Amino acid sequence: QVEEDAISLWNWVVTKHTASVVSDEQRAKLRFVACKLVCLCEGSDPPEGTIRRQILMFMKTGKSWIDIGKADVADEFLEIAVSSIEKLYAKLLKETDDEADIHMHKADVEKNLFKVLSYQAESVLAQGDFQKAMTCVQRCKDMLIKLPKETCYLSILCYNFGVETYEWKRYEQSSFWLSQSYDIGKMDKKYSVGKEMQAKVLRLLATAYFEWDCSLYLDKALKAISLANQENLHPAGLFLKIKILLKSGASDEDIHSAVAEFLHHETSLDFCLNTVKLLLEHGRESVGLDFLKSVPERFQSSPDFGKIAVFHIEFLLQNERELLAKQKVEEIIIGHYTGKQLLPEALNHLHIILWDRAAKHYEAKSYSEALHWYNYSVSFYIPGQIDQNLAKLQRNMASCYLHLNQFDKAKEAVKEAERCDPNSIFTKFSVYKIAVLEKDTDKAVEAAVEIGKLAEKLSQDEDKLRVDESTGTNLLSLAAQIALENEQQDVAIKALEYLAGLLQDLRQLFAALKCLIRLILSKLTADEEKRDENINSILSYLTLAHKRLAESFTEEKFTGDMRILEAHWFRKVAWNLAVQFRSSPEKMRDFFLLSFKLSQFCPSDKAVLIGQRTCLLMAAAVDLELGRQEVMPSAQTELLTQALQHLQACKEIWKIMKLKGDLGEDPTDTLLLLYEFEARSKLNDPTLHNFMESVWEQPQIEVKTLEIIASLAMESPARYPVLCKKALKSALNLYRKQTIIDAVKFSKCLHSLINLCLPTGLTDLDTCVLQEACDYFEDALSVVSSIDAYPEMEVLWLMTRAWNTGILQYTLGNYSEAEQWCGLGMRFLSHLGSLKKSYE
Repeated sequence: QVEEDAISLWNWVVTKHTASVVSDEQRAKLRFVACKLVCLCEGSDPPEGTIRRQILMFMKTGKSWIDIGKADVADEFLEIAVSSIEKLYAKLLKETDDEADIHMHKADVEKNLFKVLSYQAESVLAQGDFQKAMTCVQRCKDMLIKLPKETCYLSILCYNFGVETYEWKRYEQSSFWLSQSYDIGKMDKKYSVGKEMQAKVLRLLATAYFEWDCSLYLDKALKAISLANQENLHPAGLFLKIKILLKSGASDEDIHSAVAEFLHHETSLDFCLNTVKLLLEHGRESVGLDFLKSVPERFQSSPDFGKIAVFHIEFLLQNERELLAKQKVEEIIIGHYTGKQLLPEALNHLHIILWDRAAKHYEAKSYSEALHWYNYSVSFYIPGQIDQNLAKLQRNMASCYLHLNQFDKAKEAVKEAERCDPNSIFTKFSVYKIAVLEKDTDKAVEAAVEIGKLAEKLSQDEDKLRVDESTGTNLLSLAAQIALENEQQDVAIKALEYLAGLLQDLRQLFAALKCLIRLILSKLTADEEKRDENINSILSYLTLAHKRLAESFTEEKFTGDMRILEAHWFRKVAWNLAVQFRSSPEKMRDFFLLSFKLSQFCPSDKAVLIGQRTCLLMAAAVDLELGRQEVMPSAQTELLTQALQHLQACKEIWKIMKLKGDLGEDPTDTLLLLYEFEARSKLNDPTLHNFMESVWEQPQIEVKTLEIIASLAMESPARYPVLCKKALKSALNLYRKQTIIDAVKFSKCLHSLINLCLPTGLTDLDTCVLQEACDYFEDALSVVSSIDAYPEMEVLWLMTRAWNTGILQYTLGNYSEAEQWCGLGMRFLSHLGSLKKSYE
């Protein structure tokens, strides 16, 4: 049953293969399965039919694996096939004694063995075993005496081996197989591959010798190609023979004889021209030109006849015979207008030749001569014709006219180019170049903008394969260079701005941005009207520099050292501009923040850390100042929140700086405290009191700092009287601890504290509040009594304020408190100087 299933599977594969249902690999795998199943069913003495079927199945399975490139898998099946063939032969001999039958059986078996051996040769050669392949083929070759009909098959098999090894550049092996193919092809004329095939084998053999080692195997190559041409004369054989003769250094006479063979054979025009080209390339001009002269006669009626003249022009120019070439071109132009037009292919080739010659003169700065050759090309176009190549031609001519200072002609040429290809970036560039050279700034800027827009479009248009992706950037770069050379900075800036938006190469981008910044900086003082616009431009350039530096970490070609170098340059520019624009706080802040951001790409040495701290402190200070001036609550909140963010970042940097030490007398701690207090208090931050707890605990806090905190605590929209009072009391304590009390500062501080306790206009004051205020007056009295320098006006204010408080209490019917306060006021009277008598 298993055997029947295996046979059914095999037959199914055969039918499906013809219907192209299964692939070659699937067929090989299915045959593999069928063969394995058949092996499982094999008995000790299988019948003849079973063995024959097995031989067929294993042969074909092995061949299937070879055909799909898995020769190593094929070996197993081919060996089983050989074993089965031997088994069949033994069985046939055993079952018959008749001499004729034995002879027939032997021939039958040898036919199968021949086929298996040829497959084994294919397999081992594919696996690189040349010696084994050679052995297999030799055995097949020995069997050809009895199997003459296989001569053609074996010859072609060897030829195929020769082709494979030639493609692998194993010329020694290739020459062996090709020689074998030729020799086998001669063994039996009746079953030969034919003269054409033999010639083909010999041509490849000659080529193998030629490419293997021409100096060593030149004679063999020449002999092989001569035999090939004897077998079947073919243009390829004639061409190869000439190549070999040229390589061997043969005389002109021998080469002339070989070339003469072409005259007796039908060859194409291209083949003849390629032969001439080959001769000329090897310096055989006399032979080549003689042959070229015979070509027109042979192809006079050919529609491709013009190719000969174009080829002749190309040869003359290659040998610098320009005058003769011009005569030939002029003959073709005359023919073009008298009904002897070139075919499109030949005409295109001629245009290329003419443009190449013009370009050569252009590079040599012979602009008039270049125009001469370009005009030849123009002659083939019909007036009014629209063609992109004509547009390019006119642009090239315009460049020549510009070099010759013939601006009118250049403009005409560009106008014609615009007619043919109005949306070309190259045409716009030609317009731009003329405008710059004519000092027409407005038109140059307009053209620069158009070039920039077209360059942007090119960079986004992935389907336009006709324009190189770097075309736009190259033209913009050149446009900027031309403008700078002609001292037109506004034009250069416009070109560079578009360029910076397109450049992917970071080094080129940063070079463009540096150039832009320098150009704008030179305009800042000279052009006051556009000052704000120019400042905004520099801000945008620095922002782009920061963005691309952040992206540079993924660029392998852009090293860390390059990044640091560029970051330092841009951060210093931002710093200097921030310092320069103190009169414009918002711009100053923006530049300081950019300087900080750019410095983050630099190593954190002392100078960089100091710069970062200063940038953030200044940014916070600006936001606080703008917040004080802002009337819109939402805008004020935003500014104060930004300030807090800058301060938090600054605190982190300040921590690092403290760890590194060596700071000297630095006010950063105080500034951070005051700025943060102001921001939090005006934002009505619920954590403000917790924040201040750590402040009160500081042993080194200065009186001035406390006074500023007190002032800020009551500065709108902040209102924190408790914090204000605490700060003022702390300040008074510090004043008292001084060896010599500063009476003026003490008096001002006390003045503020009393004002806070006794707000003007309030009548219903708590007893505790009155007592607290009274204590401050008593403190003041003790200081006034001990210091002569206490400001008289402050003493007067204290006296008046105490007296008025007493009078207020009197009107309220609080006589005891009234007596206390009026009495307190009268105690200050004795400390007045010149004003005493006025108040007694």
